[in-house]
Amino acid sequence: MAERLRQAGHDTQHVCHYGLHGAGDEEIFERAKNEDPIIISADTDFATLLALRAERRPSLILFRHMRNRRPEDQAGLLLGNLLAIEEPLQSGCVVVLEDARIRIRRLPVGGEE
Repeated sequence: MAERLRQAGHDTQHVCHYGLHGAGDEEIFERAKNEDPIIISADTDFATLLALRAERRPSLILFRHMRNRRPEDQAGLLLGNLLAIEEPLQSGCVVVLEDARIRIRRLPVGGEE
């Protein structure tokens, strides 16, 4: 997916770029928190970390309940909806992309919106 997003002109890096391929969620989360990128994942643990810590950053794009889990198809779904989610991502949010809908939850989760 990172390569597909790069081809579309976006500055993206896979966790392998940072030597974090085998790293745990906590380590990846801390790196992201310090550099403030947007995490893209199908792992709900990142949303849990954001909620438990009441964090405002990093933003998270979470793929859930997808019939087709191929990275190129997920990248297409993301790119097709990027304009609609760009502003909330800049402000700090969790975007949940599903086959039939998009949900946006401002950060911190459980905080005032």
